[in-house]
Amino acid sequence: MTCYLRHLSAILLKADIIVTKENRKQIGCIIQNIVHENSDCPAVWKKAKQRIADDEAGFISELKTAWKEHADKK
Repeated sequence: MTCYLRHLSAILLKADIIVTKENRKQIGCIIQNIVHENSDCPAVWKKAKQRIADDEAGFISELKTAWKEHADKK
């Protein structure tokens, strides 16, 4: 469930995250956790879009932090 990642390409680049086939699911899970939505793609995208509109810098910051934590666990 990562259909919304294509809409987030600019945000992901600002967070220094490069999407690959191998990490799409992990990125999707991180975004779902940030927006507190685990259902279908449209619901996650709706919440992510609203969150970005409300506080883009905050969303990017959370994304960067969560991605770094994910990478540190590997």
